[in-house]
Amino acid sequence: MNTEYWTVLGDSERDQWTYVPRQTIGPLRFGMDREEAITAMAAYGFAAEQRDMGSWHLTGRTQWRVEFLKPRPVAWSRPGGVKCYFIEGAGLTCVLVDGLAGPQVTHEGIRLIGRVPSELYRDMEAYALQHDLGLQSSPGGDLFVEGFEIELGAQRAGDTVLTWALFFNTGTIAGTSWDIAPAEVWHQW
Repeated sequence: MNTEYWTVLGDSERDQWTYVPRQTIGPLRFGMDREEAITAMAAYGFAAEQRDMGSWHLTGRTQWRVEFLKPRPVAWSRPGGVKCYFIEGAGLTCVLVDGLAGPQVTHEGIRLIGRVPSELYRDMEAYALQHDLGLQSSPGGDLFVEGFEIELGAQRAGDTVLTWALFFNTGTIAGTSWDIAPAEVWHQW
């Protein structure tokens, strides 16, 4: 069995991004259009693959996925994975970051990507207690700190699992991440 697919990039091999909820993640800004995002990501060495996903929730607005891939220097490694979702008239609404090879995203000093879930939850709980904030449960059942605006998930890395994350801004067009993210987000990796 080829287990190289599960190899995890170390933080030093990943792009280092910061996240500001509902505003920015790395070089991306929520609300920006596809062409702006493609230009911004190209400056960091990412190639783009676009796909029209059809109408979003029967509103007639077109939803697009742009997958950003970054070639890696090691032959076995997966391309660095970032999937962005755009809704016509709203721009960038969701950013999905791969846990094994995507950029490391940090918010409030907490590394969010490629972590053992229990360790990340411990760090978020400590942050919430230190700042007198609450912990919330996402529609998927994962915990996050109030105001972080993320959905966490786990993907296999050999005999363990590591975190991936969906960063989102529902704006005025949706109530939760589950309302705005396409179904493929919850069934990937």
